[in-house]
Amino acid sequence: MKKRTKEILDILDSQFGTEYKCYLNYETPWQLLAATMLSAQCTDARVNIVTKDLFQKYTSPGAIAAADLKELEEDIRPTGFYHNKAKNLIACMRDIHEKYGDEVPSALEELTSLAGVGRKTANVIRGNIYHVPSVVVDTHVKRISGRLGFTKQEDPEKIERDLMKELPKDHWILYNIQIIQFGRTICTARNPKCGDCSLQKYCKEYKIKGKV
Repeated sequence: MKKRTKEILDILDSQFGTEYKCYLNYETPWQLLAATMLSAQCTDARVNIVTKDLFQKYTSPGAIAAADLKELEEDIRPTGFYHNKAKNLIACMRDIHEKYGDEVPSALEELTSLAGVGRKTANVIRGNIYHVPSVVVDTHVKRISGRLGFTKQEDPEKIERDLMKELPKDHWILYNIQIIQFGRTICTARNPKCGDCSLQKYCKEYKIKGKV
């Protein structure tokens, strides 16, 4: 590991801790899969509000698979893009129910074969449920990894590959958890709080006036 990378990770460990946490509320693997699918273009806080009622109404993958499309659309409407999300949820949970006996698969290829499941969602499942070292590239990770010079790529899959080379495996999952906190509180997309940033000197976009 490069000295510079180690220094950045040490600061993140110190500032945000090394506890594994998930910001989406769930009790079972299929619930985390559904919540992660709903979190696309939506805040985790809003998803948690929606799934509180959703998971009481639909108590298994089979229940979602058998849901009425229009009714499910209304159930998840606050998460946005609800037409596509509802259609994908029903198709995904049908496969979970019929092909996998209500068990969420762990293999990347099987997960990404499910409707509405891309690498980001698959890696959330692999990391949180199966504890497979996985790099999750969300909007915070994409933005901040670029600012830190860990990647010059824009495509999430290429960013994922760059981070897998740059970061030690024991930080693959942890990095995402820390960067979400960092991105929400300090290194925001608009008006980042550069004056409060402990990684200022490592930031490729930092200017003398503290503007990015």
